[in-house]
Amino acid sequence: MSIYALKGRFQGLLRPAVGALYRAGVTANAVTVAAALVSLGVACAVYVWAPGQPWLYVLLPGWMLLRMALNAVDGMLAREFGQQSRLGAYLNELCDVIADAALYLSLLSVPGVSATALWALVWAAAVCEYAGVLGLMVGASRRYDGPMGKSDRAFVVGVTGCGLALGWLDGAWVGYVAWAAAALCALTTWRRVRNGLAEAG
Repeated sequence: MSIYALKGRFQGLLRPAVGALYRAGVTANAVTVAAALVSLGVACAVYVWAPGQPWLYVLLPGWMLLRMALNAVDGMLAREFGQQSRLGAYLNELCDVIADAALYLSLLSVPGVSATALWALVWAAAVCEYAGVLGLMVGASRRYDGPMGKSDRAFVVGVTGCGLALGWLDGAWVGYVAWAAAALCALTTWRRVRNGLAEAG
């Protein structure tokens, strides 16, 4: 199970806006790069200012939701409006991994958090996405299996941001969440490899 399974319904809601963006001349690659740059900005803001002003942690759930929408938008622009390209494929994967890492590491400034736990999540998430892309190399599809894919991690980090903003979580709990998410990323990696091999025959 993964939040990714809801992607089809999400795309249906976004389709009118995607058509408007296409008519305005917006390209899939522009959306991909813009989302990555804003992610870096949000990560910097959270890292620098949120420890002193905890309400700023709401930037994480707010941006995670918008970023998921933008991830769907760039894919729809590419597929439905003939904007697919080799460069776009690289940008789509690389920008996501870089943005994810920055957003997870923005929590390094939370007092008492385990840096090791956050770095473990960053590396486990990167390997997880790499395993998904490798499906294409063995003759399978790009794998999006859960339980801790990109959308699921966005949900976890968003909820964590809400908990920090409301004062319900402290650094120790953030570390526990990161360790749990990293472990589930490892499980997800295994499932993507197994299912990719099964699909490829």
